[in-house]
Amino acid sequence: MTATDAQVRIVMRERKKGRTQEQAAASANLRSRKTAAKYERVGQLPSALKRPRTYRTRVDPFAEDWPAMEEMLEGAPELEAKALFEWLCEKQPDRYQEGQLRTFQRRVSCWRAQNCDQTAVLPQVHRPGEVLQVDGTWLTALGVTIQGVPLKHLLIHCVLTYSNWEWGRVAQSESLGAIKLGVQSTLHKLGYVPEYIQTDNSGAATRVLQADEEEGTERERGYTPGYLSFLDEYGIEPRTTHVCSPHENGDVESSNGGLKRAIKQHLLLRGSRDFDSIENYEAFLFEVMERRNRGRQQRLAEEQAVMKPLPPVSLATYREVKVPVSRQGTIRVVRNLYSVPTSLIRHTVTVRIHEWHLEVWHGGKLMEKMPRLIGCRKHSINYRHLIDTLLRKPGGFRDYRYREALFPSLVFRRAWEQLQQWYTPRKADLTYLRILNLAARTIEADVAAALELLLESDDPWTERDVEQLLELEPAHVPQIARGEVTLAVYDQLLQEACYEPA
Repeated sequence: MTATDAQVRIVMRERKKGRTQEQAAASANLRSRKTAAKYERVGQLPSALKRPRTYRTRVDPFAEDWPAMEEMLEGAPELEAKALFEWLCEKQPDRYQEGQLRTFQRRVSCWRAQNCDQTAVLPQVHRPGEVLQVDGTWLTALGVTIQGVPLKHLLIHCVLTYSNWEWGRVAQSESLGAIKLGVQSTLHKLGYVPEYIQTDNSGAATRVLQADEEEGTERERGYTPGYLSFLDEYGIEPRTTHVCSPHENGDVESSNGGLKRAIKQHLLLRGSRDFDSIENYEAFLFEVMERRNRGRQQRLAEEQAVMKPLPPVSLATYREVKVPVSRQGTIRVVRNLYSVPTSLIRHTVTVRIHEWHLEVWHGGKLMEKMPRLIGCRKHSINYRHLIDTLLRKPGGFRDYRYREALFPSLVFRRAWEQLQQWYTPRKADLTYLRILNLAARTIEADVAAALELLLESDDPWTERDVEQLLELEPAHVPQIARGEVTLAVYDQLLQEACYEPA
């Protein structure tokens, strides 16, 4: 019979009191006196008598094929055990079954532990007020919508490495403007500036050095002029991680995951992931970050005590470019095409590029504000800018390069396709353009609702039927009083002209 170390200690204690082996065994809850005699004879505890097992308790089912598996793992260490086991089952279906997967995974895990080196975590010493780490983390997977439309976005996340105090702003790309917006908002929220701001090697903050710039420098990438100019205004030194080394931004990378989990939980508590606007969604995120920062105030105070106060500067987070307006009534901004009011054709306008929108200025006046496109070779055509031109030139509608943009929603396209079945191509196009003009002059949603009703009918209809459903008030025609025409005035003018001296 085996015994535990505690039972043997009781036996030894009782024997020192003069008890018999039988009495000592009974006190230790051992069934046999022989067990007490055995450990008294060897003079060691059970744990000291154990020896590592050098034999298998069952036959190794993978012994025959394991050498080949080892060769495959050595050639591709990233190969997963499950994929390798499935391949093995396909090769030898009679020998291996799905129930042996866990055994194979343990075997592969043991091989990795003995043969594959891993990168160890190196704990760092953080000093108060020294570093603010900045990173862009995508939040699209949270499923947030703005008025029912999915929001593709990321958070420019800023974290102080000593206190883990965090702040951030929503953006749609990790651009220089987005980094400026996130960092500046963080600094104004904090009220102080750290010694360094550390980012990864994103294209917004860093660039590839030229051959002549690499001499005498240890950095693999340099900083962009716009990023350096921004930090100089606040008196902050830039720092970056090495290329392909995101773990060097470990504090903000680790905080990314915790913040995402917190946002997800608060969305569940809120009961809805839909927001009225991006501003309302940002206010929700600010509240989540405020809650997470409450437990960091003591260490934050230590950081603020050694940081420099925020200088009285507030830089613009947008970028300005001057672009000409083409004869097509479009401008090209950052490799994307936008329509503008046709009154600006052949003029040069100033475009302010914000993170979420563009502003078109001319002569100090804001002419147009439109959502900003991300990517390249995309277009944003507003039918309200072109509807007058299209009514004057209806023949240009059918083959217009950006015709799809002239269907504000699916119901408008369905209406045009229905009109084509009833009328000639010219009349169908002209009727649709007049309906589109109604949407531009009134409320687009009301026109869409009227089209939904008309599409349910089999009888042909025109833009006048849409007008009747909209119940538009007739235009007010001013009453002009008729004046009497007196020809005597003209006779007087003629007589004065005849007697005028030469």
